[in-house]
Amino acid sequence: MLHELDKELERQGQRYVRYADDFSVYTKSKSKAKETGNKIFKFLKDKLKLPINREKSGIRRPGAFQILGYGFVPTYQKGERGKYQLVVAEKSWQTLKQNLKAITKKTSPKSFAERIKQVQLAQQGWLNYFRLASIQGKLKETDSWLRNRLRYCIWHDWKKPERKRKNLIRLGIKYGQAYAWSRTRMGGWAVAQSPILVTTITLQRLRRKGYESMLDYYMKVSPQFNEPLYTRPGSLS
Repeated sequence: MLHELDKELERQGQRYVRYADDFSVYTKSKSKAKETGNKIFKFLKDKLKLPINREKSGIRRPGAFQILGYGFVPTYQKGERGKYQLVVAEKSWQTLKQNLKAITKKTSPKSFAERIKQVQLAQQGWLNYFRLASIQGKLKETDSWLRNRLRYCIWHDWKKPERKRKNLIRLGIKYGQAYAWSRTRMGGWAVAQSPILVTTITLQRLRRKGYESMLDYYMKVSPQFNEPLYTRPGSLS
């Protein structure tokens, strides 16, 4: 039924987003927002015979508004005022990290190849959805955290000190250093962030096992680095 609302908003030249019965309209001023809101309320009530939830509806500044997991922040570019960019809401970041934590839980019975496959599926689904957001900085942080989670899993899988020593030697560490590192008293998470694994389980070696960073995948699918997405005439661009 709300397809009729889409056509009405386009007829008015409005910029809007709608998903099912959740929609938002974007204006340049508070007075324009009030005018537009009254028109929409009247259209829904008189033309479509639909109620509108007054409690959930309202006028908000971009920085205090979120929709479908996205938020808005000012661009902070010199000479620009009143311009905003899309970001990912904090709750959506938390959901992603919870999913990745579950996949990279060191005690879960998975091979490393299975972990990598599940990580990539989780990352790609999330990034395809949030590809419109500006998130390069947070992706770098998340990638670093995730690589340490994967290193922790590898260290845990090596289990006994002697196996750790042999694997470190295979990865290019000299015998004496490998022996000392294999007997470290540091906890596994500390080891994952230390030279013991950072210099041995390198990014290049992880990539050879099928790992792809979130930032690399994001740069493939984000319109910021590729051709712009198609939008129909009159829709939000």
